[in-house]
Amino acid sequence: MPFTDDDRKWMRVALSEAERALATDDVPVGAVALYRGAIVGRGHNRREADNDPTAHAEIIAIRAAAAALGLWRLDGVTLYCTLEPCSMCAGAMVLARLPRLVYAATDPKAGAAGSVTDITRHYRLNHHVQVEGGLFAEEAAELLRAFFRRLRVKGES
Repeated sequence: MPFTDDDRKWMRVALSEAERALATDDVPVGAVALYRGAIVGRGHNRREADNDPTAHAEIIAIRAAAAALGLWRLDGVTLYCTLEPCSMCAGAMVLARLPRLVYAATDPKAGAAGSVTDITRHYRLNHHVQVEGGLFAEEAAELLRAFFRRLRVKGES
């Protein structure tokens, strides 16, 4: 399925969220939850800032969306993420009954939306998420590569 102009618009917002993570030396991943054309949740990685291993961009955006909608079932919500979700985040998407996920870069080490494993569409689970990946993949990947290059340089000095 081809990406729409709206998909591109909202992924740009997710990329902006990812850049916000850099202020706290967190891995630059961002997420935006959309419902009926409006942002109902947004987040960027805050594991370092909050000393919380669950403070992933997707979890923060999902929690914000559920609070904004007053529902734990996120029917009608699309989540835009700059990186393919990990197992925890993909599991949260299934449990929230999220209908659609659009992500930028694949995660060959921990991706759980099709690359390493696929929790979002596992045949044994009671809900499946429609997954579309690759939107602005190179831009998101370069943001991550630059972050990890800086970490290596810091470690060498």
